[in-house]
Amino acid sequence: MADEATDSQTGLDLTDSEQAQPSHVSGAFLCRENEAYLRGAFFQKRKRGTWRQVEAPRLAGPVADTHAHLQLLDDPALSLVRCGERNVDFVVTIIDIVEDGAVAFENLTAWQGEAARILSELTASAGLSPSAELSAFDQPQRPPAMPSTAGSPSLSSLSSLPEPPHMRIVCGCHPHNAKDFTPIAEAELHRRLSDPRVCAVGEIGLDYHYDLSPRETQREVFARQLAIAREYKLPVVLHIREAHDDAFAILSCEGFPPAGTLLHCYNLDAAELARWVDAGCYVAFGGALTFHASDDVREAAKTVPLDRLLTETDAPYMSPEPLRGIKCGPEYVIFTAALLCELFDAQSPESQRAFLATLNKNAHALLDRRRFDHSEGGSS
Repeated sequence: MADEATDSQTGLDLTDSEQAQPSHVSGAFLCRENEAYLRGAFFQKRKRGTWRQVEAPRLAGPVADTHAHLQLLDDPALSLVRCGERNVDFVVTIIDIVEDGAVAFENLTAWQGEAARILSELTASAGLSPSAELSAFDQPQRPPAMPSTAGSPSLSSLSSLPEPPHMRIVCGCHPHNAKDFTPIAEAELHRRLSDPRVCAVGEIGLDYHYDLSPRETQREVFARQLAIAREYKLPVVLHIREAHDDAFAILSCEGFPPAGTLLHCYNLDAAELARWVDAGCYVAFGGALTFHASDDVREAAKTVPLDRLLTETDAPYMSPEPLRGIKCGPEYVIFTAALLCELFDAQSPESQRAFLATLNKNAHALLDRRRFDHSEGGSS
């Protein structure tokens, strides 16, 4: 979860135009009626209500978004369609037990089904080439005409026909809402953790930047949820801001969950990140990695062992360059993945394919364990 006035990973102040835009700003153009957008094209918002298509990276393998807030998107099914077109094959959505209610739990299957229906129609109308590229253009805020896709290369055809991503749910109480983690909320969390789609407890931790809940309450609720995660043999997804010493002390005292720990929201340089890596944490990088002022984040990324490196978006927040200023979706994770390929010198098709396969395996091993263990020949 990103804060309204800052980047959650870097702590950089945002201007109003850099925050997630309301639907009446972005929805008029980035919608199902824009066929190019539906098929996975990306557009940069320009001055005077114009849009310019930006070149999207063509990656040699599938990518996972390990942290999105799907229920906060204007059209979750549309985003899943675009994930299918862009080979984003695994998405984890984050549910706050206090403020998000049951929307995602009740609608996740419907969103996936609607996305599958649209993808099937797109595939049928375009033969075997459902995600053709357009040339860049500038034009007023209205959908562009979609050119014929006959004979055009398809990103989706790198593997198979496009389909919606596999999905899991992370559920917990964000530190902002710790003051509202009542016995009733805790009972609801226990009920939700019994859902087989839930893969982790999160996002949990400490946030001393806004102090929306008293710090002592945050610490108590954090420790309690670590115990709950151990009870359910689940990993945890951490949100920590300006509280890393306290959070590390609590984890050291309570014990890092045996099922794993994912460091999501942080503003650490490579030196501070080292102790978290040494403790065995997975580390996920999102749009902040691409920001022009984030040299320290990029340097930190290069210190993470490859077997604990992950990709995320924090959608609808934190859109990567060059798409800042509009709402983010899980499909935007390909821009972060492409930059990680550069940072880890995975530039050839073979090295990129192997690098992305490792990151994808990391995501499934940590956050899709039942399915992953079964596919690896273990118990389900």
